[in-house]
Amino acid sequence: MSGRKRGKLGIWLDKKGIKQEWLAKETNLSRNTISDVCTGKRNPSTSTLKKLMKALKKLDKKAKVDDFFDF
Repeated sequence: MSGRKRGKLGIWLDKKGIKQEWLAKETNLSRNTISDVCTGKRNPSTSTLKKLMKALKKLDKKAKVDDFFDF
């Protein structure tokens, strides 16, 4: 892995071996948005958060917003 900065979501995806492209397809969000959220550059908006959590719950039914973001 390169020395890129990762937020909680990015670290979780890396541990699970899931690519950001998968998340972009599942959520219908741009790759730039996914990248910004995964690196912790920005927090997702409410609508983006809903899409992300819907996709993440497909992988882990117990996933909670607090697992990925600090608001």
